[in-house]
Amino acid sequence: MSYQAPVKDMLFTIREVAGLDCVRELPGFEDATDDTVEAVLTEAAKFNAEVLAPLNWAGDLKPSSVSDGVVTTTPGFRAAFRAFAEGGWQGVQHPAAFGGQQLPKLVATACTEMTNSANLSFALCPLLSDGAIEALLTAGSDAQQKLYIPRLVSGEWTGTMNLTEPQAGSDLSQVRSRAEPQPDGSYRIFGQKIYITYGEHDMADNIVHLVLARTPGAPEGVKGISLFVVPKVMVDAEGRLGARNDVFCASVEHKLGIKASPTAVLLYGDGKFPVAAPGGGAAAAGAIGWLIGEENRGLEYMFVMMNAARFSVGMQGVAVAERAYQKAVQYARDRVQGRAVEGSAGPVAIIRHPDVRRMLMTMRALTEGARSLGYVAAASFDAAHASPHAEVRKANQTVYEYLVPIVKGFSTEMSLEVTSLGVQVHGGMGFIEETGAAQHYRDARILTIYEGTTAIQANDLIGRKTVRDGGRTGMAMVGQVRETVASLPSEGDLGAIRAKLAEGADAMEAAIAWFVAQGKGDPRATYAGSVPFLMLCGTVLAGWQLARAALRATELLATGGEDPAFLKAKIGTARFYADHVLSRAGGHRAAIVDGAAGTLALEDAMF
Repeated sequence: MSYQAPVKDMLFTIREVAGLDCVRELPGFEDATDDTVEAVLTEAAKFNAEVLAPLNWAGDLKPSSVSDGVVTTTPGFRAAFRAFAEGGWQGVQHPAAFGGQQLPKLVATACTEMTNSANLSFALCPLLSDGAIEALLTAGSDAQQKLYIPRLVSGEWTGTMNLTEPQAGSDLSQVRSRAEPQPDGSYRIFGQKIYITYGEHDMADNIVHLVLARTPGAPEGVKGISLFVVPKVMVDAEGRLGARNDVFCASVEHKLGIKASPTAVLLYGDGKFPVAAPGGGAAAAGAIGWLIGEENRGLEYMFVMMNAARFSVGMQGVAVAERAYQKAVQYARDRVQGRAVEGSAGPVAIIRHPDVRRMLMTMRALTEGARSLGYVAAASFDAAHASPHAEVRKANQTVYEYLVPIVKGFSTEMSLEVTSLGVQVHGGMGFIEETGAAQHYRDARILTIYEGTTAIQANDLIGRKTVRDGGRTGMAMVGQVRETVASLPSEGDLGAIRAKLAEGADAMEAAIAWFVAQGKGDPRATYAGSVPFLMLCGTVLAGWQLARAALRATELLATGGEDPAFLKAKIGTARFYADHVLSRAGGHRAAIVDGAAGTLALEDAMF
């Protein structure tokens, strides 16, 4: 079975949990009616099932390759990207003024989830273009926006993000690429960048690199980094392509997963393609680039792109988990082995076995919980950017920024658990590549690493998002969780959910209070608990959204809502999450409050 998007669950989550009715009241989103959103998601599901999903396995078998700086992508990718671009899928959330559809991020998030489920390696290309568009919308000049954004939105060109260097890793204060100013206002860029996703490929006419570099005399550390736009092929003011710029792909990485996605090492200014400055003169080494915004504010601008990418990577975790779940369910239905534990005349499909059902329910509940949390965060983004009221924008921006590291960290860690269970459901066949279960496991493994590891997300959640404001934002979220607890009845499935959600709220509140009390007193003890705290927040907040979904499903059932089987499944999934996942909250709290001594017990030499 190939991938089939869970459109029904997506629509329910968008409407009943994330609040589409409120989002479409925001200026500019009036066209996001129920019918329009359903039509968009239905068409996206068809495209991804028919065009992208069939290429996923092919990309694993025939990865991108490089020869003399030229990257050839997996057969079929180039045509698929043209179809993706022509279908308008790159521009779903981007402004109509630049050729986009200007739908809410809430709707675009569902569409991009489908693309990532269908083909994670392929989806990384439009993901990076989305980030480049966001950065240019934030800090690009009018001329830069006019030149680059429409062509990125149309898919005529694609975008990249160039941060990491061999000596820098995640520590961007160590960036050493340099930008030398030219008389005509351009710069010549010199340096090496690594781990550049789709840094070179054959799917578009041009690649727009956003590059971090230092200008002469810039301060040391992160305060001296500027951001530059460096096209692979030089362009004039009208967008006409010219000479090749001096940026060269030295190699692409051989990876554990996402093999079809070319992860490039790029050399800027190496002299492979000497180029003349736009103002004239002889061709020389040095890639031609232009400053975005102001000097020494590059990391600030790049964080716009990084935040967009971090959220998207979190949704990649949801996407690959969904794909692994679908494959595991189909296998469990088809695979006949063993007798039913209650007794049977002959072998039964393994989906009848209680522990297989436990694994499938874990996969389903984690995926739906993380999806709901991501969609709610997307709705906050929409309000933060489109509300006419400053106080509403500010409040929603605070919520969105708090949720981004949780969406990124929790959802990607979740994807490792889900894809691993997917292999386990297949048994020995899961370890055989031909079933495809192992590919999802391998592909998911990168998600907790790139765009900032789980620890980096967790440190951000602790330092910038929790301790810095005295725990106010986190405690406000706990207060909202408690409001949901109070609205749940005390009996039946909802009563069981209520009890576990209340315990989860207590655990999250206790952890926040502990971190605030710690302050800067013992930073090693504080950060020893950062990842458990991120997982605690993700566990509780995803459970909160599932509880809200179960409550709404119960209300719809009581009023004769359509598809009672679907609504009952929403309640059952939330009940399972409460019993089997929310119950982890107390362990996370204990690891935070009591676990630092054990984490820091050994001296370096003892390892």
